[in-house]
Amino acid sequence: MPGRHVTDHQMRLFMQFRQSDSVAAAAAKAAFSPATGHRISADPRLPSVKKAPRGRRRPDPLAEVFEAEIVPLLEAAPGLRPVAVFEEILRRHPDLGEGIRRTLERRIRAWRAVHGADQDVIFRQTHEPGRMGLSDFTDMADLGVTIAGLRLDHRLYHFRLAYSGFEHAHVVLGGESFVALAEGLQNALWSLGGVPREHRTDSLSAAFRNLDEAAQEDLTRRYEALCAHYGMTPTRNNTGVAHENGSVEGPHGHLKRAIADALLLRTSTDFPNLTAYRTFVDELVGRRNTRQVKRIDSERAALGRLPERRSCDYEQVSVRVSSAGGFRLRKVFYTVPSRLIGHSLRVRLYDDRLDVFVGGSHLFTLPRGRAHPGGRHDQVVDYHHVIHALRRKPMALLNLVYRDRLFPRPPYRHAFEALRAALPERQACRIAVDLLALAHDRGCEAELAECLAVELAAKRLPDLAALRARFAPDPAAIPHVTVALGSLASYESLLDAATTGEAA
Repeated sequence: MPGRHVTDHQMRLFMQFRQSDSVAAAAAKAAFSPATGHRISADPRLPSVKKAPRGRRRPDPLAEVFEAEIVPLLEAAPGLRPVAVFEEILRRHPDLGEGIRRTLERRIRAWRAVHGADQDVIFRQTHEPGRMGLSDFTDMADLGVTIAGLRLDHRLYHFRLAYSGFEHAHVVLGGESFVALAEGLQNALWSLGGVPREHRTDSLSAAFRNLDEAAQEDLTRRYEALCAHYGMTPTRNNTGVAHENGSVEGPHGHLKRAIADALLLRTSTDFPNLTAYRTFVDELVGRRNTRQVKRIDSERAALGRLPERRSCDYEQVSVRVSSAGGFRLRKVFYTVPSRLIGHSLRVRLYDDRLDVFVGGSHLFTLPRGRAHPGGRHDQVVDYHHVIHALRRKPMALLNLVYRDRLFPRPPYRHAFEALRAALPERQACRIAVDLLALAHDRGCEAELAECLAVELAAKRLPDLAALRARFAPDPAAIPHVTVALGSLASYESLLDAATTGEAA
């Protein structure tokens, strides 16, 4: 009916235009169809008088309580949720029943539209090429990624250019920290090949957590120095106001969903090692950037130049190796070769590794460990560092603090458990240490683990003599080298030639 779609004002315009125009022309000028115009010509009554407004079909269940009880609640606590009001009203008036919930929610929404408090406004921004780059972290625990069957507790550092949408992602093993931010940001900038004029992060509240005031100031200075090295102006959004970082906060969800979809297509969330998972993420982000390649290339022209070299993306600490054959750092004990006992080492602490130096000489790299969530200490142990000492003291294995971390693969630990169950403790410890020594001496850690797994599956204890014979050097594999000795006469000819040359 015309009254459902046409206002009184439109009808008056139509009737005015109809005095000089055709039905189709008058309807067009009044902004409705010719068919509606013909219906109005047949019945020129205004819509407001054609049909009386529909009244309520049932009594208002909130008539007695809305103004008297609900409005005071909303005025006293503006942030109160409608469901909380609903539960409170039912507590006071059980006779109202569950069926009033939708009515109550609509009534509260309408009341707040007229009497409610002002809300925060999101101001859409026009982004300039080369101006803004943004960084943030997002938790990836809900994706269930595993490395060699073990759950990977990690976050994703995410960098994005506001104008072109260029993205870079870096798998972070620990929490939000300056080291993770510095490493991820610099990887992104060098991958991009340029520097935006401004870099924005959140308030770094997770990085500041549990730090005293001096440490927080030091972290702030380091962040400002990092941005100064690249010629960027550092900015932060206000604490708890995520939409101020919206150009990266929103794409977090898109990137996480893209990774989740790619894992489903891969049909497995397990990766053989961390490098494989990082390659998987890099390839996915690279494909996303390919879709914006023209826009990214146009923004590259507006980016600043990279400095000659990267800035520091690690923390440097000094540690001392104790008589236990290692050092403790951030609630984690790390083993090192025993020749370093008593030495002071310089450690560069990255997000996923430790580079160890003595003086200016780089010694080795260790995987970084982290304390357990409850604060319990952890260990990073390499049996190669301590096996020579365990050979002399095999019973130390029995109650060793980091015994479970000592075994490089599960079959070694399972073999020790089987030996303890079947043999005296001293003999079990001796055989277990000899197995580790065999793996160390012959470089057969993986192959020996496979043999142990087969023996244990057959309910047999490891036969140390047979394993030593199996992994002993094969005489047939050693090449036979024949050395042909020259005659003394040949040396005499060389001497004669040298004498002749001097005489000439």
